[in-house]
Amino acid sequence: MVGCCGMGIGALVRLGLVIATIALAACRPPVPLERDLLLTTATPGGTYYPVGVAMATLFTRELVGEPEVLVSAITSSGSAENIRMLETGEAQLAIVQALFGSMAWQGTGMYDGNAVRNLRSLCMLWENVEHVIALRRYAPSGDLRDLEGWTGRSFSLGPRWSGTEVSARTILTTLGIDPDTVFRVAHLGYGPSADALQNRRISGMFLAGGVPTAAVSQAFAGMGADEIALLEISDADLERLRAEYPIWRRYVIPEETYTGQAEPVRTLAQPNVLIGVAELDDDVVYRLLSALWENLEFLQRQHAAAKEMDRSRALAGLPVPLHPGAVRYYRDAGIDIPRELLPPELREGGER
Repeated sequence: MVGCCGMGIGALVRLGLVIATIALAACRPPVPLERDLLLTTATPGGTYYPVGVAMATLFTRELVGEPEVLVSAITSSGSAENIRMLETGEAQLAIVQALFGSMAWQGTGMYDGNAVRNLRSLCMLWENVEHVIALRRYAPSGDLRDLEGWTGRSFSLGPRWSGTEVSARTILTTLGIDPDTVFRVAHLGYGPSADALQNRRISGMFLAGGVPTAAVSQAFAGMGADEIALLEISDADLERLRAEYPIWRRYVIPEETYTGQAEPVRTLAQPNVLIGVAELDDDVVYRLLSALWENLEFLQRQHAAAKEMDRSRALAGLPVPLHPGAVRYYRDAGIDIPRELLPPELREGGER
């Protein structure tokens, strides 16, 4: 996988995250693990930030007993930076795409040979739906394969080093489309991507988020379905992707989700996961999950993506073993836990 200026995307991401980590460390002191937690999300305009803010508000409101736990949500460039911040101890909770969690835990992809082993899952949240939007005149079939003929056209892959960029590059390169060869790659946030598309400064954009995603709604409201299209991903391409990354599954965006979208759109999705550091106190994790699942309606009033959340699917697609506090919570809730989701300290050191 080739990134900008000839660097591999993994090396490019790691370089950017080192710079970002140094800058963050310079302006923020370490955070006590059991009292004052940071939940890192992504840029505004997507889904992670508004849902993350709502989650932090809920956690702080509900965890008022002894010990009191305060949770604050912060912006970031997305999943890659979030994992780096968990690894370095600058954050204790994060929302990440399953693709990143899997690569980090296994030490593959952009983390090749550098597995991040202090990660622990708390739950699956909602599915991250891949939105590929293009000017309709350049996408005659409405399929992602239309992009193969886009030599020289400008296309936004999301913010540099973001989860959106790495997911987009992973999907495209797995399907044999080298974005650095085919496109003039733009690195824009969600809102700026929608603005640039409306101003015809780019011809397409790759966004990932819960349905509906605000920036996609913005683009369709401003341009209409006669001007832009959500591109579909074929069954054959989905199977090709799943052969490499089983975390993806078929997702159909219902008709009329976005202004003028008259037909359902067959795309794909991967889980978004709430991950914490292994060092978190078991009782704190238990209380966080109790607050989350017992007050789900609060989150669902804040953002439509949270309406997909369901405790019965909390373990679906988790790429990283559970935290021991999460194991205790789900067992108390009567949910069976597959052995592969038990953390190393329970599998290897016996139950506790």
